[in-house]
Amino acid sequence: MIGRRLLVCAGLILAMAGSALAEDAVPTATVKIENFTFNPATLTVKAGTTVTFENADDIPHSVVEKAASFKSKPMDTGETFKVTLSTAGTIDYFCGLHPHMVGQIIVTP
Repeated sequence: MIGRRLLVCAGLILAMAGSALAEDAVPTATVKIENFTFNPATLTVKAGTTVTFENADDIPHSVVEKAASFKSKPMDTGETFKVTLSTAGTIDYFCGLHPHMVGQIIVTP
């Protein structure tokens, strides 16, 4: 009986610890590159969010922030680029290989 109670208590402790870790996890968002567009074209995230850019097109693309705070290498199909956005503001970006492809991220406090 005592062993069963210990097992139940251990399970509850692990569940609570897992819940706390989930709350502390870094928020994430994804921008897909497909059909020569960034999808979504405008993304709103909270400061501290890690944004993943994923190339789903058949040709290489890159991500270049207009003020040069970040820049990816050319990404082939299926490759990703991640950036963590810690400061509130508006970020304009484009594809360095196809400058007509543009997107925007609004970072809120």
